[in-house]
Amino acid sequence: MHATARRARVLPALVLLPALAGLVAACGTDPSDGPAGDRPPAVAPATGAGPNLGPDQNRIRAEKVPAIAAEVPAAVAADGALTVGFSADGAPPLAFPATDDTTLIGVETDIAQLVADVLGLRLDARTSSWENLFLAAKSGKYEAVLNNVTVTEERKDVYDFATYRVDQLAWQVPETSPIKSITKPADIAGLRVSVGAGTNQEKILLDWDRQNRAAGRKPAEIQYYQKYGDVLLALKSGRIQAYFGPNPTIAYNIAVSGGSRIVGTYSGAGPDLQGLIAAMTKKANGLVKPINEALNTVIANGRYLEVLKRWGLANEAVPKSQINPPGLPRQAA
Repeated sequence: MHATARRARVLPALVLLPALAGLVAACGTDPSDGPAGDRPPAVAPATGAGPNLGPDQNRIRAEKVPAIAAEVPAAVAADGALTVGFSADGAPPLAFPATDDTTLIGVETDIAQLVADVLGLRLDARTSSWENLFLAAKSGKYEAVLNNVTVTEERKDVYDFATYRVDQLAWQVPETSPIKSITKPADIAGLRVSVGAGTNQEKILLDWDRQNRAAGRKPAEIQYYQKYGDVLLALKSGRIQAYFGPNPTIAYNIAVSGGSRIVGTYSGAGPDLQGLIAAMTKKANGLVKPINEALNTVIANGRYLEVLKRWGLANEAVPKSQINPPGLPRQAA
């Protein structure tokens, strides 16, 4: 954590409304297009009642592919299940509780279900804190993690990755904010901003702050909150002026609740590389290849795009899944 950053007092979580008039699609690009930079978020047309948020999901399913299923390591296939980790603090439309407050739903769980189907396994969804997802994957407790995890060079030392979405970040401000655009370090000089601890967006934000200090600009006042609901309360009350986080979550919140807007988007990998979201497995455990092939199977047969469209994230689609592509560069010590 940056020496000037301070941890804000945790506030009661704000419950997001389950009703949805329509989804705003996250702003993503084909990775071949290069960094997304500050392109405006794409807006999906209203979809009537929106996606099903109840526990009975009737998920889009895929068929088992025996040749790919045969590649699953015996230790994974032995219990007939694919144990996948998701964040217990996840937010829509990624992975979040259904209206029964128990069943985990969202685009991440739907994609995990497709992968499990192709591998001929039952999906065993587990939840933990963000930090513990990495520990559980490293230990093998979770056979895979699908939780908006960006590929980084440092993470590739410990984990294997099979990509399935582009990584897009966004700057969120209150609707009445005078801030019109945040696309570069100078735009946050002197602002009170929030970001998730231990995330790639935090690394980008801290780098921007270092650049501002080196240029003689005012430092940002960085605040940390445990939950997105706490961030929304801080934005509403004026404790912070802007939030830097995952574009899908922000776009969903704006579509559901209003009261704020996006003033800039940015690749999760920084200015020189389009970030990629990937399924994460323990390094060299033999599972990344069949997961990659399962993802490419559902990309080819259209089930993958059906899932993304269901959650308003078609613009975050990738043309193919890659294993361990170039990731967010290593951070200087």
